[in-house]
Amino acid sequence: MIRVLLADDQHLVREALAALLGLEEGIEVVGQVSRGDEVAGAVQRCRPDVVLLDIEMPGLDGLTAAGLLDGVKVIILTTFGRPGYLRRAKDAGVAGYVLKDARAGELADAVRLVHAGGQVFDRGLSAASLSVGANPLTSRERDVLRAAAEGGTIADIAGRLYLSDGTVRNYLSSAIGKLGARNRAEAARAAEARGWL
Repeated sequence: MIRVLLADDQHLVREALAALLGLEEGIEVVGQVSRGDEVAGAVQRCRPDVVLLDIEMPGLDGLTAAGLLDGVKVIILTTFGRPGYLRRAKDAGVAGYVLKDARAGELADAVRLVHAGGQVFDRGLSAASLSVGANPLTSRERDVLRAAAEGGTIADIAGRLYLSDGTVRNYLSSAIGKLGARNRAEAARAAEARGWL
């Protein structure tokens, strides 16, 4: 029996996935969580063989949560077919990246394959990931762009990130230049669209 833990903040989606996987022979859903910061504790309690993680969840995003899990196989299950997300998922050591528009049987097959030691990555997204290239932004530039996307003045961003106004301006200027954008809003949109934030 393959033991599966589901992590998705949308209750209806998570419960539907649990019901569908529960119909599959040889798969048992042993736990469900709705927050990324609950995943590690649930892994300790439930001892799953495979964890299905959504990307955008409260508390901790699925990509970060995946990087914190050792000894358990992880499949990212998301609506976001962004090349940068796929690259970050691979960097976090996940064994699969499946889009939520996949058929239930495809998801069950992915769980079985990953459990057996294989990997499952969407081919089209993998090709796009190679063509987009690596994320040119540093972690601090990403932090500043995320904060800029939430709005506010330079002083607001600096206060949230415990940086000086000048440092925020430098990070924004660097990120804008790397992305070929005209302003911080355009840079944040471009980075988000590529899955780099």
